[in-house]
Amino acid sequence: MSPLEFLWVRLNTWAFQVFQAIMGALRPLGRYLKSHPRAERVADRVVGLPEEVFKKVAYNCQMCGQCILHSTGMTCSMNCPKNLRNGPCGGVRPNGHCEVKPEMTCIWVLAYRRSFATAWADHMHHINPPVNRRLAGTSSWINLLTEADIRTQPGWQVEGSGNGHV
Repeated sequence: MSPLEFLWVRLNTWAFQVFQAIMGALRPLGRYLKSHPRAERVADRVVGLPEEVFKKVAYNCQMCGQCILHSTGMTCSMNCPKNLRNGPCGGVRPNGHCEVKPEMTCIWVLAYRRSFATAWADHMHHINPPVNRRLAGTSSWINLLTEADIRTQPGWQVEGSGNGHV
């Protein structure tokens, strides 16, 4: 990892830790939004646009609605051509490039390399539930507050998992 890339990941790690503290303080708002669907939709629209602009520029975010950036070395795993959320497929080339897009470094190779510069390197080993496609295009920040991001579809419960947040 280049010094500039390391600095970028470390800066984002610090910013994410501040973000986590802010989101913790906003939990009462999340409970309110969860019980008021209309307010939740308004909040999603108000928060979603700036979130999308920021995360698109910073991480090439695909707005899946269930962000796990902190678990993937501040790398959007949805940029994987196969949308894999739990590590690389079996087709990673010897040079670390993607089997689907040979010109692209595998997202999971980047995530693994970058994870060591974060406070959550051990989260690379957590099993994430499949993406809930119904949340695509929604604000992962609002989904985090309302816990929509951890509600798994029937049959997708990961054994031994806690609350779903990784």
